[in-house]
Amino acid sequence: MQDEERLVWAHRDIEQRCGFRGLQFTRVGGWLSCIVALGLTLLAYGILFASGPNRISDMFFERGMTPYVIAFFALWSVTILMIKRSKLSLQREALSLRVVPEETDFVLSVVTVDDVMNRLFEVADDPKRFVLLNRIHVALSNLRNLGRVTDVGEILRSRADHDESVMETSYNMVRSLVWAIPILGFIGTVSGLSTAIGGFGRVLSETQDPAELIDALKGVTGGLATAFETTLVALIAAMIVQMAMSMLKKNEEEFLDECEEFCHRDIVNRLRLNALESE
Repeated sequence: MQDEERLVWAHRDIEQRCGFRGLQFTRVGGWLSCIVALGLTLLAYGILFASGPNRISDMFFERGMTPYVIAFFALWSVTILMIKRSKLSLQREALSLRVVPEETDFVLSVVTVDDVMNRLFEVADDPKRFVLLNRIHVALSNLRNLGRVTDVGEILRSRADHDESVMETSYNMVRSLVWAIPILGFIGTVSGLSTAIGGFGRVLSETQDPAELIDALKGVTGGLATAFETTLVALIAAMIVQMAMSMLKKNEEEFLDECEEFCHRDIVNRLRLNALESE
C-alpha cells in the first residue's frame, strides 16, 4: 500500500509537520500552542491598536497588564483546542480502515492473527500512534504471544478504560487556563479598586475642599467601572473557552465509543466465531 493510501502519522500530525514532537493520540504539546497563541495575541492587539481609541480597545489597553495575560491565556486555550481537533480528525480516519478481512467466514485465531497484524502496518505507518489501531495491536499481540482467545475482549476493555483516562488528562492544561482566566479578572478588579480607593484616601488626607473631594469621588467611581471591566473580559473569555472545550470533549467521547464499537464488531465477534468452532 502506497503512502498516499496509508495513514502516515509522521506526515499528518500537525505538531510533527511543524517540527515539534508530536504526542500520542490527541494530546497537545506546549511549545507549538504557546508560540501560536503568542502570535495570535500580538495580532489581536495589533488589530485593536489599528482600530483607534474606542470602548473595546480601552478595555484591553487601559486596564494594566491583566487584560494582556487574559487575552494570551484565552488564545492559548483556543489554540490547544484547535490543534487537538486536528489530531482528533486524524484519529477518526482510522475508523474507515478495514483491518480485518471482510469475508463473513473469516475467523480470527492464533493461526490468522499474523495476517491481521501485517495488515495493521499496511494501513498505517505507526499503529501505536492511533487510538483504534493501538487497541487492536495490543490485543492481537497478546493473542499471538499467549494464544488465549478469551483474554482479547478483556484487554480491549482495559485499553478502552486507559484511552478514556488519557482523554481526560489531555484537557488538564486547558482546564488550568480556564481556571486561571477569571482569577486574573478578579485580581485586576482588586488592583483597580485598591488604586482608586488609595487615591481617594490621599485626597482626604491632603484637602478639606468639598469640590476636590467630589472630584476624587468621581475618580473612585470611575475606577470601580474600569476594575469591573477586567472581570467582565475574563468571565466572557472563560465562558467561550469552556464551551469550546465541552463541545470538543463530547466529540472525543463519541469517537472513543465508535472505537469500542469497531473493536466489538471486527475483533470480538470474530473471536466468538472461533470459540464456537473450538467447542
